[in-house]
Amino acid sequence: MAYKYRIFIMLKKKITRREFVGTLAAGTGFILACNTAKAVPVFKAGKAADPFKIITLGKTGIKTTLIGMGTGFNGGNRSSAITRAGNAESMIRYAFDRGIRFFDCADTYGTHSYAMKALRDIPREKYTLSSKIWMTRGGIPEPERPDADIVVDRFRKELNSDYLDMVQIHCMTSATWTNEQKKQMDILENLKVKGIIRAHGVSVHSLDALVAAAASPWVDVIHVRINPFGAAMDSKDPEQVVPVIKKLHESGKGVIGMKLIGNGSFSNDSDKVDQSIRYVLGLGTVDMVIVGFEKPEQIDNYVMRIQNALKSD
Repeated sequence: MAYKYRIFIMLKKKITRREFVGTLAAGTGFILACNTAKAVPVFKAGKAADPFKIITLGKTGIKTTLIGMGTGFNGGNRSSAITRAGNAESMIRYAFDRGIRFFDCADTYGTHSYAMKALRDIPREKYTLSSKIWMTRGGIPEPERPDADIVVDRFRKELNSDYLDMVQIHCMTSATWTNEQKKQMDILENLKVKGIIRAHGVSVHSLDALVAAAASPWVDVIHVRINPFGAAMDSKDPEQVVPVIKKLHESGKGVIGMKLIGNGSFSNDSDKVDQSIRYVLGLGTVDMVIVGFEKPEQIDNYVMRIQNALKSD
């Protein structure tokens, strides 16, 4: 605890950057985030500085890259930023060629056919496909909400794949979603038994729904909204969210971090972006992260940022 005490004393007086960095090098596992009063965890020495290193999502057995591509930035009604820009196929292929092996789709994003075209000449086992079913009102053009087996069968045709690595119930907000979606959960479990999907889970958009997911043994994988600034998260206070994420991780669920950049709200603030990446990776309870890229240069940029975050001080 001595080094923590040194940090405390040094924060009480004016110090130089060199003095502070020197104290960090002496053994602390934290850096001070200049835009937040909270301490920001960072990786300790010895972590491989590879954004494309292979991780395992909880107990699912699914192995994929630390960084994944989200295809639904500003998505809804079967469109997203990249489908509207007309570069969805090329972006997905560029991400694969760059080293990314996880592609996050959803019925609401309208990116299945683009992912299929971009990856059609790649052996299926070389990449991970995730998608989400939409069960609430709005979100997709049709008013009908067929059962999950019918929807997943359509997904497989759109993706030209015999199986999906994971399928989630999209955007749950209710504290009782595990009761309300019990039928679909049972159907997805049956699809997993048949090998049609490898894992099932949920993406949530409220703290109550997140807590419910942590308590549910059905959840294999989950998307969590996390950054150190509370932007576009289930709570504006990250300290309310982090313990729930820890519970998810400790129970063996695969944890996928999203909204690292607050849904783009601080994408033009380089310091905040770097702080957020360090924060999320430093938690030790998030298996992988996804970012909604719009341009190839963004992929290059974030690969570099994650690599820097992973490097030893």
